[in-house]
Amino acid sequence: MDAIVKNFPQVTDSERPSQQEAEDAIRVLLRWAGDDPRREGLLDTPARVAKAYRELFGGYELNPEDVLGRTFEEVSGYDDIVLERDVPFYSHCEHHMVPIIGKAHVAYLPSGRVLGLSKIARVVDIFARRLQTQEAMTAQIANAIDESLRPRGVAVMIDAEHMCMSMRGIKKQGSSTLTMTFTGAFKADPAEQARFMSLVRGR
Repeated sequence: MDAIVKNFPQVTDSERPSQQEAEDAIRVLLRWAGDDPRREGLLDTPARVAKAYRELFGGYELNPEDVLGRTFEEVSGYDDIVLERDVPFYSHCEHHMVPIIGKAHVAYLPSGRVLGLSKIARVVDIFARRLQTQEAMTAQIANAIDESLRPRGVAVMIDAEHMCMSMRGIKKQGSSTLTMTFTGAFKADPAEQARFMSLVRGR
């Protein structure tokens, strides 16, 4: 359970800055960037950015256990791989607060229970809508499903482009980063790992 809980926000509601404080901070950043927040085109920008941040980082308000809590046991004995492939997501790098854009591939081996098909995509979205590193997000998705569903194994692969590499710094557009993690039967059996990767690639 700690693997999920420790990724919740460190600030309480009483510690969270007000809307006005957030907008004032954005005005400071606009001035620091060299623009004038009083000019017509920027007058409403602080409010818009604060509203956008509420949406972009909405994952802090959500608990993956609430999404994963409902499962289905009437599966007619099905116990083979369940794979949700090419789940698109948008996240933000915790080091530079610029976008991470990619796709997640998530699979599990059921142990008597299965998830509704939308639940995996929802869990990906919950963790994506937080400040992230790709490595941490990969592990968080796998741990959340493993701890809530208790399947025989979980496999997660994420393929993403990091704007902190594309827009700034080394400026290498089009390069992507691949991370993966395995639990249970996937971790113990290289053949299951190979099968997962083959299915992800569509072979």
